[in-house]
Amino acid sequence: MNNNLIFPVTASEYPEVTELWERSVRATHDFLPEEDIQFFRPLILNEFLPMVTLFCTKTMQSRISGFIGIAEDKVEMLFIDPDYRGQGLGKRLLNYAIAQKHITQVDVNEQNPQAVGFYLNCGFEVAGRSELDGMGKAYPILRLRLKKTAL
Repeated sequence: MNNNLIFPVTASEYPEVTELWERSVRATHDFLPEEDIQFFRPLILNEFLPMVTLFCTKTMQSRISGFIGIAEDKVEMLFIDPDYRGQGLGKRLLNYAIAQKHITQVDVNEQNPQAVGFYLNCGFEVAGRSELDGMGKAYPILRLRLKKTAL
């Protein structure tokens, strides 16, 4: 691994980021049926990635191992390649976004308890809840904000 290095993601890397997104979703979002993964995949590549500022971690072979997408003061996406989970990449990307990009918010799928626990352990607290996700699908979303003490 390129220890502690965070890289900006370029548009030419969007296909690689989308592949990583799909591998990560398949490993962590067991509540998503196949048709929804197929529904979201082109949206990730063509619409969602261009809407955020992306940063990533890379392997020694320069493969993207994890990425975070931010907009204003909010984490819009954070995904780690399943082969690199548990190595602190998510925490490194999140800490970078907090310290360097001043993020204070994140929405997380309530049905993804690992992600909810991750953010709560990283200093976030539940600030609200929605029955539907941003696409109007019935995937409850928890709205989290960084605790004042964590700032």
